[in-house]
Amino acid sequence: MSETPAGIKRNWLSRLVRRPPVVPVVRLQGVIAAEQRPGRLNIATVEPLLAKAFTMKSAPAVAVVINSPGGSPVQSRLISKRIRDLADEHNKSVLVFVEDAAASGGYFIAVAGDEIFVDPSSIVGSIGVIMATFGFVGAIDKLGIERRVHTAGRNKSTLDPFLPEKAEDVERIKRFELDIHQVFIDHVKAGRGGRLKADDDTLFTGEWWTGLRGVELGLADAVGDLHAVLRQRFGSEVVLKPIAPRRPFFALPRLGFSAQGMLDEVAMSLEDRAWWARIGL
Repeated sequence: MSETPAGIKRNWLSRLVRRPPVVPVVRLQGVIAAEQRPGRLNIATVEPLLAKAFTMKSAPAVAVVINSPGGSPVQSRLISKRIRDLADEHNKSVLVFVEDAAASGGYFIAVAGDEIFVDPSSIVGSIGVIMATFGFVGAIDKLGIERRVHTAGRNKSTLDPFLPEKAEDVERIKRFELDIHQVFIDHVKAGRGGRLKADDDTLFTGEWWTGLRGVELGLADAVGDLHAVLRQRFGSEVVLKPIAPRRPFFALPRLGFSAQGMLDEVAMSLEDRAWWARIGL
């Protein structure tokens, strides 16, 4: 049956006003930690961005850009799980793009993607758990300082830097780390499945690799950048829509000087620097 003039007009108009595909882009950059401040990734700050991205009904996929050296295992898991839950709920694929690093908790989040793309020189992996502290027992002895600690519960002073380290505390911490490490391992195996191309003794030692090596090991799927991959998948006219936190309309610049505020900023900057330094960045 031939199409009516009205039908031909509708089809012509639909082709004329056809909009290019729009892919929301959520950028996750920084150390993963529960504290609420700029430069920190946690479920409280990330969830609204993810919700907005996944509720774009016309979007053929959601792109997540990751640049993180890791951090809190709890926040890493919450963010990763939320990405996966929203993807399943809205039936959308998730394309993850690693920039400088998706290490430790950053890689935990990346595993939520249906596909992981890396730069050849990206850092991926670091599937392990670390806990670090200092010991100042000798220092306070030299200074003639006596510290008095009273606890209810014999293990309450575990990791106290001013007390001698105890063998039973170290053993308990190791068990604690192994429990968290196993959660990480199970998560990677569930997310990457048969795509992993090396044994556990290679993949789960805490070592990290370049993006190229990560592809060889099955930790990532391919080398590719955000713009090139999305144009290849959805056409040259694809529109990338960044999903970013809203800036308060009436926000005023911070005025004045606070010594404590400056010290806090310096301390947090050093902490961030330490996280990035672990992977040589």
